[in-house]
Amino acid sequence: MTSVSEPMAQPVPMLDLSRQYAPLREEVLAAIAEVCDAQSFILGPQVAEFEAAAAAACTASYSIGCGSGTDALWLALAAAGVGRSSGGRSSGADGSSLPDGVVTSPFSFFATAGAILRSGARPVFADIDARSFNLSAERVGEVLRGQASAGVRVRAVLPVHLFGQCADWDGFEALAREHADVAADVVLIEDAAQAFGAEWRTADGETRRAGSLGLAAAFSFYPTKNLSAFGDAGLVTTSCVAVTARARALRSHGMTRRYVHDEAGWNSRLDTLQAAVLQVKLRHLPAWNRQRRERAARYDELFRGAGLAAASVEDGIVPPYTDPRAVHVFHQYVVRAPRRDALREWLTGRGIGSEIYYPVPLHMQPALKELGYKAGDFPNAERAAAEALALPMYPELRDEEQQTVVDAIRAFYA
Repeated sequence: MTSVSEPMAQPVPMLDLSRQYAPLREEVLAAIAEVCDAQSFILGPQVAEFEAAAAAACTASYSIGCGSGTDALWLALAAAGVGRSSGGRSSGADGSSLPDGVVTSPFSFFATAGAILRSGARPVFADIDARSFNLSAERVGEVLRGQASAGVRVRAVLPVHLFGQCADWDGFEALAREHADVAADVVLIEDAAQAFGAEWRTADGETRRAGSLGLAAAFSFYPTKNLSAFGDAGLVTTSCVAVTARARALRSHGMTRRYVHDEAGWNSRLDTLQAAVLQVKLRHLPAWNRQRRERAARYDELFRGAGLAAASVEDGIVPPYTDPRAVHVFHQYVVRAPRRDALREWLTGRGIGSEIYYPVPLHMQPALKELGYKAGDFPNAERAAAEALALPMYPELRDEEQQTVVDAIRAFYA
């Protein structure tokens, strides 16, 4: 234990946005001033410019800016014909009427499930891979084989690229091919809210970027994200003309011609001011993501040097696992930690930021109790919820701050 007389280390914030803003201040303010001078605040030219740049960055053909990452998830699902947009129900093999189902991870932010419900479909959970925290393709395969008994007709699989690492896309594409005879209309949609700039190397050696893997993908530009707005903002990417057209209509109340509404959509347009800010930041994102990987590698080295790194949480701190096929962008640096809650309290007492993503798995959320899941249904997700701890991670994090974090963790376990 630390003695009363031991000097306190300098605090280490979980995130310090001012460090990113300071060197970009004039560039960002000039972009904002341009919008203010033009007085074009809704779908101004900067929105289309950012959409084109973002699509190119993701190697997708199109992108559609919207109001938030949550809206982007809903738009991607609805534009792909999942949920109410397809009537919300499908026929089972016996002719019975089944609700649309979307298979996804129980270890994610609530928006993943909330957007499925908003689309008119039903969330169907499958457990995660214990190493990557991402949705397990093997577990999804089990759900697809038993979907009739689950009372749904699966229309989509929604893997989450959690913490900045792409899910096992080879596995999901193989799964789609394997089940094409019984699930021909199942589409793959990416929840890429935390993964702008992440990449996946396929079995044939091709490198593909998050946002170009599925039929559509959803991104968030919440202020804490790697690519962040000055408020809420989101984006859908796709290479499908039909999905693009429908998403563009749905974000503007289902309007395809002025005051002609072909279906009921929503008001979810990307503000021109946010697009202008995002255009500036997008130019710097590759360097920022590279710095995040460097920060993650330094954490790994420090944990090894401190004798804390372990293969299992019973033996020490388990650093994040990076799949050799993935290019991780480390939206968060998340470890598994013994006595996680006590460790977090210790760090907080020393002015060191940390966060728990996510303390309550989705299948145990009160709002989703009608789905019928219970504790024990997804043991990997439940264990992750009890052990995962995010440590300070951003491009501007300093070497000495990382040392302070690891020293404090070592002192706790000593």
